[in-house]
This record gives sequence, C-alpha cells and structure tokens, in this order.
Amino acid sequence: MVAVGGHIGDMDLAAGPVLAQNVLAGGRSILLALTPGERGHPRLSVPEYAAQKLSEGRAFADAIGAEFYCWEDQSDGFLVHDEALAQRLALTLRRWRPDVLIAHWHHSMHPDHENASRLAVRARLLSGLPGWHTDGEDPEHQRHGIPHLLFAENWEDEEGFRPTTHVPVSAEAHERWRGAIEGEAFARGETYGFRYVDYYTAQQVMRGCKAYAEFAVAFATEWPYFTEPARFVTT
Repeated sequence: MVAVGGHIGDMDLAAGPVLAQNVLAGGRSILLALTPGERGHPRLSVPEYAAQKLSEGRAFADAIGAEFYCWEDQSDGFLVHDEALAQRLALTLRRWRPDVLIAHWHHSMHPDHENASRLAVRARLLSGLPGWHTDGEDPEHQRHGIPHLLFAENWEDEEGFRPTTHVPVSAEAHERWRGAIEGEAFARGETYGFRYVDYYTAQQVMRGCKAYAEFAVAFATEWPYFTEPARFVTT
C-alpha cells in the first residue's frame, strides 16, 4: 500500500490505521508526503517546523512499521498539478509497485490536497501506461498497473465525499495508530487547536459500526470519469 498526501500527517490521520493493519498482516506500507507541511504552525518558523514535521513523520512511520518519504523540495501551499511532478510520482510508483494507492479526495478546502489527488490519479495512469518512459529497459521503471485506487476520508476534503468501502481495523492496529499519531504536535491540537486525535478516533468507531467491526476506515472508490468500485479484501 502507498498513501500519497499533500503534507506530512495527512495520510497518517486518514489512512494510518489501514497502513498499520496492512503491516500486521505482513504487507508493506509506504507514506509519501508531497510537501513537509511546514507552514502550518502559528509560532514556529518555516524551517523550524519543517524539521519538526520531518522528524514526526519518520517517527510515526516507524511506530506503525511503515516506510516514510517526503518531497522536501516542494513547499506547503505551493504544490502544483503539473506533468513533471506527475511523471516523477509515476516513476516512484513503478519502483514501489503497490497493489493499493491511497490518495486525497479531489475536492478540498486546501489546494495542496486537490493537487495531490490529481497528481496521484495521473501518476497511476502513467505507471500502467505501455511504452511510456523507460518501459522495458530499466527494471525499476517497468510498467506497473495499480489495481486499486482509494480516496481517503479527511475532514478537509468533505465536499462530495461518499464512502463506498469500509476497511475493518483491529484493536491492535488502532492502538498502534493512536500511539503513533499522538507523537505529532498538530494532531494533538498544539497548532490551531483542532482535536484531530479525538475526531479520527470517533470516526473509526463510527465507521466500525457500519463495517460490523470495532474500528474501520472509510474510503471512496469513485472518480468522475472512473466509477467502477475497487474490489479487494483487507484482513
């Protein structure tokens, strides 16, 4: 599983429990932040918060058994949806060869989230496109079709979001996630006061009711021009 977020912490919150569950089941989970999210602290300077976010992102991934990467050359608030970045992401996906790609929903109050979503969709297409780039020449860049694309439930990305898939999460995976996310200052409400940990914990309980499980995470599996639901099983 690869989860692509606009900033460090976005997918930690929205997809972290499922990534933790995947690791417990013997899978490989990767978090990729397309910017550090370094402009999100009202008191720290941009360089100070960038360093803190990178440290927190690595610690979160370590705690749930995932891998962590960040495009440190991209800047919070300035992420664009362009072909160069989409191709960069596509080559990365070809190298990692995931079965599941998790992205932001495409409508958001934050432009970085919208652009990250569109980059992920375009990169997925390019990753599986025959004859593109070094297809057939460089073993690390050979074509790779990603079977499943899921859009995460994020409180900033609610416009038009309709959950179509509920993935059960065990108590162990939930506790790993909760212990890990509490290490991130913004999630504890130390930046602007939003109670992220409480919000996403309550959401997992609510979604668990619909999945007949203790906890669950919901995803959307629709895109305006791709409406067939993804079919997969997470144990």
